[in-house]
Amino acid sequence: MIREVRCLLFLTAICAFGQTPAPNAAQPISGAERARWALNSSFGWQSLGVGAFNSGFWTVFNSPKEYHGTWEGFGKRMGMRTVTVTATNTTEALLGAVWGEDPRYSPAPRGATFGSRVKRSIAMSVVAYDRNGNLRPAYARQIANVGINFASNQYRAGSVNQRNDALLRSVWGVTGRMAGNAFAEFWPDIRRRVFKK
Repeated sequence: MIREVRCLLFLTAICAFGQTPAPNAAQPISGAERARWALNSSFGWQSLGVGAFNSGFWTVFNSPKEYHGTWEGFGKRMGMRTVTVTATNTTEALLGAVWGEDPRYSPAPRGATFGSRVKRSIAMSVVAYDRNGNLRPAYARQIANVGINFASNQYRAGSVNQRNDALLRSVWGVTGRMAGNAFAEFWPDIRRRVFKK
């Protein structure tokens, strides 16, 4: 169990590559930008790369066991992840459009301290900007995360389709969003310093 938790923590950090930062929290997200966010967060190269890595990882460890450690099993895992991620992002985008919730991450202002940036990346996993630029609970995000994880029990393999499995996936969804926010927050600085870009 400890090994699996460590592996999940590592995978959560990898999930960071799928996040798209908001260019300006004061500017409300348009319908076209919302659609682009949903498509990119589901089918962008970062999301598909994380999905391939994640699916390969769980194929090696043969989880769920019903899929087996084969190329076919890899395909089933990749398909399951893609369907679940797409359903979650689409639900968040649609519900967020009704409530005016911006799904994108907005980095801290320039000059913010390291600690405040870390706190922001954590907090923004459960709050979002509304159409007036105010922070509020990210209801659409949490409903999508929990709702889709429970709904997906209907088509998941028997060893991972119980209530506790859905709860654990929901927790990892929030943790993955935190990791994605941290990546969006700090990657530009790392890229500038390491790659001089």
